[in-house]
Amino acid sequence: MGHFAQPEELSIATIFKGNNYIIPIYQRSYAWEKDQIEQLITDISGSKGRYYLGSLIVDKIDSNLYSVIDGQQRLTTIFLLLSILKRELISQNSLKFEAREKSNRTLVEIIKSKDDVFNDDCNLYSEEILKGRKIIIDFFENKDGNFKEDFCERFKDILIIRAQVPKNIDLNHYFEIMNTRGEQLKIHEIAKGRLLGKIENEKHRDIAAKIWDACSQMDSYVQMNFDISSRGIIFDKDWNTFEWNNFNELAARINISTPSSARFSLEERLKQLEQNTIKCEDDDNPEQNDEENERFETTVSFQNFLLIVNEAISSNKNDDDSSQDDKSSENEDDSSLDDKKFIEILQHHWENNKSAINFIFNMLKMRFLFDQFIIKKEYAKDYKEEGRWSLQKLTKYHDEHRKQDKPQYGLTYGDNIQQTQTLRLLQSALRITYTSPKTMHWISKALTQLAQKKDIDLVYLLERYACSKIKKADYKNVKGFGIDRIVFTYLDYVLERDKRSGIDDFQFQFRTSIEHFYPQHPIDATVTWEDEYLHRFGNLALITVSGNSKFSNLSPKSKVESYPDTIKLSPKLNLMKKLMEEKNGWTKELVEQHEQEMFKILDQELAKFGMTPASAPLVNIVEPKNWTIG
Repeated sequence: MGHFAQPEELSIATIFKGNNYIIPIYQRSYAWEKDQIEQLITDISGSKGRYYLGSLIVDKIDSNLYSVIDGQQRLTTIFLLLSILKRELISQNSLKFEAREKSNRTLVEIIKSKDDVFNDDCNLYSEEILKGRKIIIDFFENKDGNFKEDFCERFKDILIIRAQVPKNIDLNHYFEIMNTRGEQLKIHEIAKGRLLGKIENEKHRDIAAKIWDACSQMDSYVQMNFDISSRGIIFDKDWNTFEWNNFNELAARINISTPSSARFSLEERLKQLEQNTIKCEDDDNPEQNDEENERFETTVSFQNFLLIVNEAISSNKNDDDSSQDDKSSENEDDSSLDDKKFIEILQHHWENNKSAINFIFNMLKMRFLFDQFIIKKEYAKDYKEEGRWSLQKLTKYHDEHRKQDKPQYGLTYGDNIQQTQTLRLLQSALRITYTSPKTMHWISKALTQLAQKKDIDLVYLLERYACSKIKKADYKNVKGFGIDRIVFTYLDYVLERDKRSGIDDFQFQFRTSIEHFYPQHPIDATVTWEDEYLHRFGNLALITVSGNSKFSNLSPKSKVESYPDTIKLSPKLNLMKKLMEEKNGWTKELVEQHEQEMFKILDQELAKFGMTPASAPLVNIVEPKNWTIG
């Protein structure tokens, strides 16, 4: 193994300080467009505290000269940004392109230029680089001095992870691998190196590395990511329980056959990418193309899962106290699940040996619970293409024909079909409501309680959580696009849970569009409703963007007749359809009637948990923000 240096944290203010970079000839030219450049600027301006902008993989050529293997687009954009706002942080040698005369001439001119005019023949300069610079100039053109000053102040806290490849690496070869795989150094791999670096016992270090690698493969059940021997020890002979109390207890029973480095090795990472590439190209080997590896799709990425584990570990042990019901969602801090602050959030776990092995153990324990009690998307049988929400646990069975042990998947609650179906429906409602990883606190709350109690009632826990959100949403006192998404999705869950909707085999889909059943601008009716009725909860439902597009401004009757399947995207909307058919039309009176019936259902749900909804509704029409207008 070649010599390698540990990854470093550098800020925007110091990335070029005493450091010069060269972009190799095999890299493509600068190619970032307006959306990518402005996203980087927005990420910087909108961040708070220490913020990780990404990674930079380099090969050290000389004492202060680095060849950029991955991350050159971001690095070039930062150079252009500094050339406009903080020119003293860069020099004429800070960034160069190998064998690209136009690009280098442009960078030199940018450093020398006192204004934005390039007087010479424009064919002498890189059009792409000048275009990128102009995008940055235009962005800041109308910003006042305070904005620019505050923006530049952020530079010292905006961090980039710079990792060096080991010596004697075939750089062209590995750049090709990374480019083909579309992968780069992940920030969670930095965390792995720092955690393992704190574990003092060599065997414990190797076990921790093995656990980390198994947990990082999120799209398969964690048991299947261990070798068969370890699987039978960690999860018992049937692969379906995890009874260990701490890391040391588990480590005393495990044998390690494949040692792992105590420190993060980029060489190992690159070799792993190469092996994966070869594996993906080996279509003739059925063992390497195991169908099980493509059957499931996880709810969250591994990086976000680690943040969820951290939040679950940190949660108050009295979180399940009924006195906390009304406060269960008020104390949430989305920054605790913000992957842009990944290192900052997790760094206390690698303070010492004890904290590191404790995190590794809890990660494995919660990953096992996650696989067993948190929904996935499953692609199999009749729904292999579109997928369905799945809530299953893995157990072992023995294939007598092939004389080998294999995994089989059964309902999480075994014979209790109703309990499994209800929990699956509830979690899918939460999943399609809280789509940003930063807002998936319901998963960490579930894992917190599961880690403490084996017989926790997850339906009760998550219904209470959803109801606390609904109470906070003040659903009786807002209208139109001001109504929180959870109000619609939880109501649809209750209607389906209690078999009130009349929809067979209902499945939640990702829905972001507020649908006005009576349209805002009807094309086949002469009457336009007042906002008071148009935007009332009784006239609204939540459906998909495509469904909203189909409905357009058709009348309620035309929507029902033309797109019956789209109506079934929402149990609430299906009830509205039934009410309209029963009364032979959709009127303002029916909007009021339906609204009061739905409010009564929500009131009853909140009452189950001792929560009191807000009183009589007020007229409060809210203009659309992130909703798709229907």
